[in-house]
Amino acid sequence: MSSDVKPESPSKTKVESRSVANELAMRRTGLAFKRTWVASDRTLMAVIRTSLSLISFGFTIFSFFKSLFQAGTVEEAAFHAARNFGATLIITGIGLLVLGLIFHISFMRSLRKERQLLVEESFLDEETPSPISLTTIVAVVLLVIGLLSLIRVFFRQGPF
Repeated sequence: MSSDVKPESPSKTKVESRSVANELAMRRTGLAFKRTWVASDRTLMAVIRTSLSLISFGFTIFSFFKSLFQAGTVEEAAFHAARNFGATLIITGIGLLVLGLIFHISFMRSLRKERQLLVEESFLDEETPSPISLTTIVAVVLLVIGLLSLIRVFFRQGPF
């Protein structure tokens, strides 16, 4: 039995396989960028978690010793020492959060630039740009709360 179907030319098959290979490579590269974005968000979440612990411990120590001082249980020197220690923890948490935000934002900018270069060189398909992450917004809100806590500790003003 002979077949009436003619085999495709070898050059056409190579071109199709190259375009399929390129398409798959572009998809893998796009997914790699998405994984990197998510990993950067996870890193910022770890910074937020650590900063939140430092800020909350600092504020709790201050509040606890303030209530003991107002009740007359501890002396003024112990209250001031606890206030200074609490403020140090809050400042450390705020500083860590600021550094984490700076690193995250600069890393995301460089990642976006790299992605744009790959798009311009046709190594990556144009995709929708990545929006500001919810993690970054939460970090900024926590930074404001930390600053308000610090104002409360030093100036006895604020919502807390």
